[in-house]
Amino acid sequence: MFAYNMNWACLRYSPWLDTRAAFVFRVPPGGRLLDLGSSDGETLRHMAELRPDLKLCCVDIEGSPERYPPGCEFVRADLVSDSLPWSDASMDAITCMHLVEHLSRLDHIAGEAGRLLKPGGRAYFETPHLKTLDLPPVGRNSPVPFTMNFYDDPTHIRPVTVGELQLHIARIGLETISSGVSRNWLFALSHLAYAWLPASRKKFTARAHWLGWSAYLIAEKRDSRKDG
Repeated sequence: MFAYNMNWACLRYSPWLDTRAAFVFRVPPGGRLLDLGSSDGETLRHMAELRPDLKLCCVDIEGSPERYPPGCEFVRADLVSDSLPWSDASMDAITCMHLVEHLSRLDHIAGEAGRLLKPGGRAYFETPHLKTLDLPPVGRNSPVPFTMNFYDDPTHIRPVTVGELQLHIARIGLETISSGVSRNWLFALSHLAYAWLPASRKKFTARAHWLGWSAYLIAEKRDSRKDG
């Protein structure tokens, strides 16, 4: 979501410019990353551009595996109820971007994330910020469909706050490392130029990053061996 034709390979020397890229950049070399709710695979392809060494796995209730990076391991599953086929503590990192607001319950997906992460592994959650409830809707009849107001997307069930995510991950033994607003700063700054141009997906994307449309949370699975 909110990406347009940026190859993440260009972020290898400045991953801090993009909140998501910064998380993926820190996954251990040759690590295994699981993306929950992979949809059309746009973000997966960016991950492969930034970190071609990673072993990518992904899950979606529908998905578009033909569009995923070569070698990506895809499983079709309902993340509200289905157990995932990977073994316990088999993932170095997990990403879950713009999925939780589509789910009727979060306890199951949180439990699976906690089960699959290795000790010391980290999970990245991203969801629309509460401020999206007050943004002017783009409207379904817009010549450029775009989700600006939270309810512009009819598949959104309800907003999920970072605080609610923290409660769920704490119950499964994950510790919040950081949270805040997710942005790509190059897109955000481009808003200053696009603001004067006609409506386009690029213009709306730039505005979303300028406003801070998404909230994120990064959590770590405590390594009990280190604690001892």
